[in-house]
Amino acid sequence: MADVMTTSVSHYRRPDTFAISLRRLLPGASFVGCADVTVVDATEKSYDCQPGSLFAVVPGSNVDGSRFVGDALQRGASALLVSRPIAGATVPQCVVRNVRRAYAELCSALVGQPFRRLGMIGVTGTNGKTTTTWLIRSILQAAAKKTGLLGTVEYHDGDTSSNSALTTPDSRSLNRWLARMISCRATHAALEVSSHALDQDRVAGIQFDAGVLTNITPDHLDYHRHFESYISTKARIMSLLKASGRMVLNADDRPSAELISRVPTDKMCVTYGIDAPADVTAKIVQEKTDGSRFVLRMRGEEIEVFTSLMGRHNISNCLAAAAAVAQFNLPLEKIAEGIEHLTEVPGRLQRIEMGQPFEVFVDYAHTEDALSRILSALKPLTAGRLICVFGAGGDRDKSKRPLMGRAAAKFADLAVITSDNPRTESPQSIIDQILPGFAESSCQTHIEIDREQAISVALKQAVAGDCVVIAGKGHETEQILGTTRNPFDDREIVRTCLAPLYSPVGTSAANSD
Repeated sequence: MADVMTTSVSHYRRPDTFAISLRRLLPGASFVGCADVTVVDATEKSYDCQPGSLFAVVPGSNVDGSRFVGDALQRGASALLVSRPIAGATVPQCVVRNVRRAYAELCSALVGQPFRRLGMIGVTGTNGKTTTTWLIRSILQAAAKKTGLLGTVEYHDGDTSSNSALTTPDSRSLNRWLARMISCRATHAALEVSSHALDQDRVAGIQFDAGVLTNITPDHLDYHRHFESYISTKARIMSLLKASGRMVLNADDRPSAELISRVPTDKMCVTYGIDAPADVTAKIVQEKTDGSRFVLRMRGEEIEVFTSLMGRHNISNCLAAAAAVAQFNLPLEKIAEGIEHLTEVPGRLQRIEMGQPFEVFVDYAHTEDALSRILSALKPLTAGRLICVFGAGGDRDKSKRPLMGRAAAKFADLAVITSDNPRTESPQSIIDQILPGFAESSCQTHIEIDREQAISVALKQAVAGDCVVIAGKGHETEQILGTTRNPFDDREIVRTCLAPLYSPVGTSAANSD
């Protein structure tokens, strides 16, 4: 009679979780060893299993979850979520076609589907995700909307924050953070949604009031293999919109603009752009190293806005944020106020001021497009030389390395090529793959494998009127050498190098992503 029994996984229950029937939640599922499973706790990590937990056997990119079933059972797992029955397992099994998606939906259900009680905005794109989500939060806060945020720099529930581990958390953590936002009386949430998270269905259990696609340029091709696959993965955010949701696309970015035809016909599509015709536009009034002034035009209205976030790409990010929050019918004045209130985003063209007679910016740019954007923005505003310190990450997409070299060669007068996070690759080998990008370039190059020394070299080279950009790591506070994480913060290294020579006068920041 085991095949008609209902199993309750209820020995362990968090006080903020619900009891979920898998048959009701996943009507297409089949069951081995029972007719249904009632779940109050689920995890995809065997070491998190406790007596009564359900263990989701998720297929991994490198290691399949089936390898950890024994460990999960030993720790007390009382049921399995699988894509095919596991022979010899002594606990009930729920069999589904897509374990990742089912697990994400279960994680959301276990905490009461908090996305339904939040105004949700999800932002994806190669560059600009962090800046745009911070702008969205700032605008919503200006309109007295308590807002949580999950992204590359931090996870914030509306009251307190924690350093982030991933741009988009795993499904369990993601939904628990959303539930925390509800507990903190937040009404809205801004989420960075990475291509990995979309491909791995981490966000499958939630829906957005607005989805934003900032731009698409080649990145993560070591994972996605082909650019078209990468584009299709980014476009998946369109399938996660609520019934009345809107999709926001960058009309200035051709791959993004070409996705307009893919927006579901029952969803609103809103475009933004500086150069191309769009629903939300900007007329640039002034660009300086301490910010930009532009006229924001949307919904038949216009208003002049100042942003401390320097560069055209950041004006574009402001437009993306404005187009997204318009879903909540905010007045234009509050949108402008929120943009103006955001003065910095950690590690995004963050200005370091120590009294030196030249500019120093630290930025997260680690793709050809991002590096081109920040350098092209700074070049016409720099009276002297533009000096760029950068490298490329190890054990990641190798195809972008010479392209990053080409971006630096096009705009910089001096490029100091160094290590980023080399991980298990030879730093010199990575640098050798960057150097072809400088072929036939007049840009002066200097190679220094040690990143701290490279930063010191660049700062010692700088004179009055120059601008030094230290790119690649931005807000990061560690450098990964081999498999070891060592404390390392570009911003602190700059301050340490400049402190003996100049008196600090405070810090401010502009922004890029």
